[in-house]
Parts: sequence; C-alpha cells; structure tokens
Amino acid sequence: MIDNSDQVVEENHGTPGWVTAAIVILAIVSITGLGLAWHNSTELQQAQQSFAGQMKTVAQNDGQQVAALEQKLTQANATSTGLQSDLGVVEKRLRVTQSDLKKARDEEAKIREEDAQKLAQMDTDVKSQLATKATTDDLNAVNGSVNNVKTDLEGTKNDLKMARSELGTLIARNHEEIDVLRRMGERDYVEFTVQGKNKPQKVGAVTVELRSVDTKKNKFTVALTVDDTRTEKKDRTVDEPVVFYPRGSHQADEFVVNSVAKDKISGYISMPKNPPATTANASGG
Repeated sequence: MIDNSDQVVEENHGTPGWVTAAIVILAIVSITGLGLAWHNSTELQQAQQSFAGQMKTVAQNDGQQVAALEQKLTQANATSTGLQSDLGVVEKRLRVTQSDLKKARDEEAKIREEDAQKLAQMDTDVKSQLATKATTDDLNAVNGSVNNVKTDLEGTKNDLKMARSELGTLIARNHEEIDVLRRMGERDYVEFTVQGKNKPQKVGAVTVELRSVDTKKNKFTVALTVDDTRTEKKDRTVDEPVVFYPRGSHQADEFVVNSVAKDKISGYISMPKNPPATTANASGG
C-alpha cells in the first residue's frame, strides 16, 4: 500500500559561504589600510616635524648670516665714508702741492733767465777786457799778487818752524809739510811706506830694507842700497835725515822717516832738481 503522505521538504535559506569570506577579506583589507594610513600619517607627522626643525635652523642661520652681512655692510659704509673723507683731504693737498710746484717752476724759470742774462753780460765784459791791452797798473797788480803769494808761503814756512838738515834743507815732519816743501819747488820729494822687516822695497832710485823698529824710542834701523852699494843705518831717530850721494852727483839726497810702528816706517826721500853730473862716487852720510 502506497503511502501518499505529503512529503515536507525543508529548504535552507541561510547566507552563502562566499559572502562571509568576502566580508572577512574586506575586513582584513580595511584593517590593513587603516594600519598603513596610520603608519603613513605618523611618518608624515615626523617628516613635517623634521622639516619644520630644519626650516627653523635654516631660518636661524639665515638670520645670523643676514645680521653678519648687515654688520659688514655697516663697517664697509663707515670705511667708505672715511676713505672719501681722506680722499677729499688728499685732493685738497694735491691741489696745494700742484700750486706750489707751479710756483717753484715759475721761479726756477725766472732764475734761469736771470742767470742766462748775467752770463751773457759777463761774457761780453770778459771779451771786452781781453780785447783791451793790459796797462802798467794791471801788471803792477799782478806782480803785487805774486809777491803776496810769496810772502804767504814764507809766512807758512816760518809758522811751521821746520828744522834744517846739515845741508841746510828744511825737514818735513808729516805729509802736509812735505806738500809745503813740494810747492816751494826747491827739491823733489818721493813719499814711502815700508811694511815688514827684511823685505827690500824700491823707493825712487833707492832700495829700502827695514831691519828693526823700536817704537818706544822712535828709532829704527834700515839698509839703503844706492847704485849697488848697500849701507846699513842703525838706531836712527824719527825726522833725522840720512844723507847720501848718488853716483855721478855732488848734490846729496835725504832719507827721512817721519813715523814708526810695528814692523813699519813711513817718510820721504828728497832729491835736488836736475843735479849736475860729476865723477864723484857714492858715499854714505
């Protein structure tokens, strides 16, 4: 017997599984996005803070640099003002100097012109005087001048109070007196300095060899070689003439030492001017 009972079929109308999975995935994505957004927000805030700090530091540095530049600019302006003031003073002084220079040049030109005129006048006067024959009065004036020179020379000789040698010649004691005698023109004079002992030195026609020196007593010993004849003069004193006769002359030469030092003597040899030749042999004095 067939049971025709009505079969009741229950239908399940619950939520499908994929929807739940989708919701879960969406939730996870949302949470992840929120995390990333929070992380990015934090980094952004840190970056903003760092940037703000950097900007603040830059602003401070810029402010310091600007202040330093302003200070330098102030100093430069002050220096420029000082230089302008100094330049003004220099310009004023330069104008004064240029004025003085022009004045000096004008005066120099004037002096040159006056000198040229004076020289021209002097040249004219000299030519006029040379063209005129000297008068007797002019000759007398010249003779008077010559006599005055002779008188002055004699006075100088007397003032020097020179000693005379056995020949009657004046004995000079230094270079100045030698020059006085040389100007008198009576004899020729050759000055010498012999340095070092036993070292023959030629002085005019005489060979002088210093043997010894006593500076305390102003004495010396020398060997003189005249015409191949060597003669030693011992313990001679300063300003004491040594007289000798060269071969063929009856007029004597004089050897005089004016100063002595350690291994050194200085003095002169005087000779007659143009001595006449004779047959006499040389002899020591």
